[in-house]
Amino acid sequence: MPVIDPAKVPVKTGSIYPEPYASMMQGRSSLRLGDAGGLTQFGANLVTLEPGALSSLRHWHLNEDEFVMVTEGECTLVQDAGETVMRAGDCAAFPAGSTDGHHFINRSARVARFLVVGTKAPREVATYSDVDLKIEIDGGKARFTYKDGTEFRGPR
Repeated sequence: MPVIDPAKVPVKTGSIYPEPYASMMQGRSSLRLGDAGGLTQFGANLVTLEPGALSSLRHWHLNEDEFVMVTEGECTLVQDAGETVMRAGDCAAFPAGSTDGHHFINRSARVARFLVVGTKAPREVATYSDVDLKIEIDGGKARFTYKDGTEFRGPR
């Protein structure tokens, strides 16, 4: 397999979240390194957070494991039990089915980067801990609902 040149991987910005949550993801971008290398069983993304940026809404995965390693700068991991500052070399793991929602915030004045590796389950459900929102992904198609399973039509 050829070496992946990150400089040739397109930068992904924006979010698939519905509004008003999509606008909250300003300052976050990623390189889909696993996709660039042709991987199909798991994803590997290098995420960049500008100062003040969030990685995502706080969430947990029903069917997918996630592993994160900070590669540059400093970011704050937010979970149910509180916050943990993570620096280059620090790692965290989020097993599938664990309902402890997580996300990262860059509260520093410098850019932060982390590598996130996760499985690609054929069917996935992610639940957002702090808002009434779930995403169901099946066959590559995403569907947002409220936590009760009804179609999402905006915050309630």
